[in-house]
Amino acid sequence: MKFRVIQRRDLENARSPFRVVQSNGREVEWGNRLLDQQRVRGVAETTLRSYAYDLLHFLRWWAKIHHSTALTDKALTESTLLDYIRFQVNQQPPPAAASINRRVGIAERALQLAFPHAQTPFLHGFQSGYWRPLPLGTGRPRPALSRMRVRTPKRVIVPLSAEAVAHFWASFRTSRDLAIVGLMLLDGLRSCEVLALNRDDLLLPQLQMRVCGKGNKVRWLPLTAETVQLLNHYLLLERPSNCGLPLFVVLKGRTRGNRMTAAGLRSLFRHHRRITALPKAPTAFVIPLRGTCFPTASACRL
Repeated sequence: MKFRVIQRRDLENARSPFRVVQSNGREVEWGNRLLDQQRVRGVAETTLRSYAYDLLHFLRWWAKIHHSTALTDKALTESTLLDYIRFQVNQQPPPAAASINRRVGIAERALQLAFPHAQTPFLHGFQSGYWRPLPLGTGRPRPALSRMRVRTPKRVIVPLSAEAVAHFWASFRTSRDLAIVGLMLLDGLRSCEVLALNRDDLLLPQLQMRVCGKGNKVRWLPLTAETVQLLNHYLLLERPSNCGLPLFVVLKGRTRGNRMTAAGLRSLFRHHRRITALPKAPTAFVIPLRGTCFPTASACRL
């Protein structure tokens, strides 16, 4: 039996649009129950999508190891999640520790929700005990166990130098691409926030911009003079007419005028990382330029 993730738009708002289903179209009830619960909590759709693919990964491992798609209280043992961790570590190349922890955590939460009476494992080195305080600090703390995790190496971020950032910036040619880099560099926008911007989110006369971030939280950010100049040039000369609300759209090809996709943005930065020989850009280029001079619009060969 094979599994896959589908997206449905015909469901009520309280149910997750991303569903884990079998090859015959039958839903995996115990996994989708967690997705529906997170949907009610107000989790973003992109997060629901990642949860669904984490459950899909666990299901495929379970079907491969046990030669069955049925999950029951008796089938789950104390070593189930540990065996799942071993399977991931033995893969070539092995996934990152953060990916392993995310997959195991989602599978553990889904199994606990579907099978509350199943055995709760305690594995030395993967879990630790602690005292959980009660709400409002009333009463004695209760003993609890941490979730099963592998050790995550500390991440050391090495920022690029100002010269490397200027070299990366100078490789862009269109005002659209320069404006995207400017918003990520000067305002700290995530890539998904840049792609979600609409034309009416810009208040160029007031030098402000409205951004809808994680959890649908709206914030207002200031715009620098260089970014405003790039945005004006893009809106007046490069952005196709009658392309609707999206701010950043495709400029060439059959999809001209459509909103830029995440795959298109990744391809754009992948190309410029290759031609500038800066493999860590743009993930590390925000930090060193605080308080330094930025290239102007004329310097970027508009």
